[in-house]
Amino acid sequence: MPARPTISRIGLISDTHNLVRPEALAWLSGCDAIIHAGDICGQPVLDALAQLAPLTAVRGNNDIGAWADSLPTHAMLTVQQVKIFVVHDIADLRVDPRAESMGVVVTGHSHKPLVEDRDGVLFVNPGSAGPRRFRLPVSAGMLVIDGARAEASLHRLIE
Repeated sequence: MPARPTISRIGLISDTHNLVRPEALAWLSGCDAIIHAGDICGQPVLDALAQLAPLTAVRGNNDIGAWADSLPTHAMLTVQQVKIFVVHDIADLRVDPRAESMGVVVTGHSHKPLVEDRDGVLFVNPGSAGPRRFRLPVSAGMLVIDGARAEASLHRLIE
């Protein structure tokens, strides 16, 4: 009998706006990988996250300057048997995730945490881990992948 694949824990973070909260680092500690869905606003944020786990990051509308020039506007990665598409603003999703066999779409931009199945594709917005905006929660997320299955959860970093 073949060995069962190990479960992968992918930390999800977005809209840090140049703020790396200790609560976010604690939440992401021990992840197998981290995805940052944009509005990073400074290289030190990426440096701090990359010390925890391999990092995939996309450029958000506030990511400007030489440090951000090399960031892609979107990224595709495969973890075990799950294709994950990352884009900052869902309005910039220019492909049909189902037609492209994507299992997960990770976005940011709105600062509104969301986990929603849309016709078999898991859409996740971890919310904002940066400065609080309006009354929206300060949050991050976790994607747990086991073979071809993906589940996401959200976590409030501060009350």
